[in-house]
Amino acid sequence: MLSRKIFYFLFVCFTAMQTANAQNWGGGVDDDNLHFGFTFQYVSSEFKFLKKSDWQEPFQSVDEEGIPFTGKRLRSLSSKPSPGFGIGFVVNQRLGENADVRLTPTLVFNDRLAYYEFEGEEAIIEKKVQSTMVEFPLGIKLKSDRRNNFRAYIIGGAKYSIDIGSKKRTNDASFGAMEKFLKNKKNFLSYEAGVGFDLYFEYFKMSPEIKLSYALNDILKNDPSPYSKPIDKLMLRHVTFSLFFE
Repeated sequence: MLSRKIFYFLFVCFTAMQTANAQNWGGGVDDDNLHFGFTFQYVSSEFKFLKKSDWQEPFQSVDEEGIPFTGKRLRSLSSKPSPGFGIGFVVNQRLGENADVRLTPTLVFNDRLAYYEFEGEEAIIEKKVQSTMVEFPLGIKLKSDRRNNFRAYIIGGAKYSIDIGSKKRTNDASFGAMEKFLKNKKNFLSYEAGVGFDLYFEYFKMSPEIKLSYALNDILKNDPSPYSKPIDKLMLRHVTFSLFFE
């Protein structure tokens, strides 16, 4: 969840814009058919597990030397939100007085966490999926009429994500069964929706925005291991707080 500081910041920005006596120019961005900007993002990601019917059953395998392995029964499988950050650009095409189409290519650094509790083990095993994503969100922005130095909007669309991280993060061929990684696919699609505010200053426009995105397809790379075996489908959910400057 977003911290109280973020909500306090949004409240201060909203109050400042509402109490301003003069209508700011905002750099004239709303009058341009095409304009550009940049963004800073705070990201919180979390796995959503769809488990197999036999998800608790022990993992069994045979290694390259023919030695069998039988794991322990799984007691629980969970995830929790993990923070990250992103930086990107804004390409905004004006469709009309109350609608824009926006492309916001972004570089995002974010880890994803999964927790496994096996019977007979005191410690919970944490599996961290490190990712460096290049994302291409494309959305339609529907805006209210401007009131002094404030305008509210909603946005919705789709996002294509590519992981450009090092192959070393997934190279576990020489590892034992319990040391294997939980692997994700390198690219996937998500749908997303959010709300935000355009706040007008004299020479630029700033837009705080909160957006939720959810993977459209299974992102699990099904490389047999005790960590992928219980999972039927692995989905990913993002909550993103962004500050746009245009």
